[in-house]
Amino acid sequence: APESLMQALEDLDYLAALDNDGNLSEFGIIMSEFPLDPQLSKSILVSCEFECVDEMLTIAAMVTAPNCFLHAPPGTEEIALTCWRKFSHPAGDHFTLINVFNAFKEASTTSTSQCNTEKWCRDYFLSSSALRMAEIIRAELVEIMKRIELPISEPDFGSKENILNIKKSLLSGYFMHIARDVDGSGNYLMLTHRQVAQLHPFSSYYNSRRIPEWVLFHEFNLSEDNSIRVVSEISPDLFMELVPQYYFSNLPPSESKDILQKVINHSSPASAMKEEQK
Repeated sequence: APESLMQALEDLDYLAALDNDGNLSEFGIIMSEFPLDPQLSKSILVSCEFECVDEMLTIAAMVTAPNCFLHAPPGTEEIALTCWRKFSHPAGDHFTLINVFNAFKEASTTSTSQCNTEKWCRDYFLSSSALRMAEIIRAELVEIMKRIELPISEPDFGSKENILNIKKSLLSGYFMHIARDVDGSGNYLMLTHRQVAQLHPFSSYYNSRRIPEWVLFHEFNLSEDNSIRVVSEISPDLFMELVPQYYFSNLPPSESKDILQKVINHSSPASAMKEEQK
């Protein structure tokens, strides 16, 4: 549909993938080397600057592969949740996926046979086929990085700086996928439109005591009860630091946008005054 085509071009423009003539920019040409969504390609490329490529490649592989969490058989839901909590990361689902992948790799290394690895997956209610697919995808992404001569940083997962850098890389690509909990009960209103969504049941925040106010999500699923999937907490300050200003100015009016505008005004009153005058 023409509307979808225009929206896609607009998204590519926000991601700096197009030049002033509407052709692929140099950055866009490099992005197109990856067989991924443009937002994910952008996040991987930006991770080179923030030195968290190793972790971003794992996230990219895990969100591209099928869902690794299995639907627990009736009566075993609590057992499955207890197993998954062992991988849970306070920063959000993207980081939880890294924990799952690393644990799977360790189990594969220490297991004497493939059967043992598959048993480990069953014990933790995880899909061995999905995790093996993620392993293959990640290896292919590493080969692409080497082919186009992009640096792959050493793994540093767990450090405070590394967590922040991963969030910056994700925000650089997924600033269009931001939602805010408007009533403190997990009803998330997306910035780009007035659609309300809930957390997906597989989210580490689901049924949690602490529900973050601002989140970045990987995808919105209309067919699964308007849920947002693969969700991680972000701060309004970090969002405003990395979002293209012309994207922010085109957002529809909302309470969330007013809150973000206050963040700008608080951080730089002089520049905000100039913007208002302009």
